[in-house]
Amino acid sequence: MFEQTFKNIDDVLWKEAGCTTELDYTEQTSWLLFLKYLDDLEQERALEAELVGKPYEFIIDEAHRWSSWAAPKKADGTLDHDNALIGDDLIDYVNRKLFPYLKKRTVHWIMITR
Repeated sequence: MFEQTFKNIDDVLWKEAGCTTELDYTEQTSWLLFLKYLDDLEQERALEAELVGKPYEFIIDEAHRWSSWAAPKKADGTLDHDNALIGDDLIDYVNRKLFPYLKKRTVHWIMITR
């Protein structure tokens, strides 16, 4: 089921300069897949909470959720191609904003769970 999706990702990344093997971008791909999974899981949990009338507190704030920067939606629910980050804008966002935010959140989670 996911084999073709991974092959498509691999084909795109393989063409990028400096990528000679899958190991060159496995870490980045893993992070992106994790963030997509986490966003889907959080959306599902928020909906479940709403259905039983309970509040839900997201782990990641709205600005840093996958659905905000990678796949923003228009009011009608379709993908907003004009606001989805791609290319250099995406790389800049991930390196300068997303990863520092996640690092700070991780430190926070470690501190509160001790």
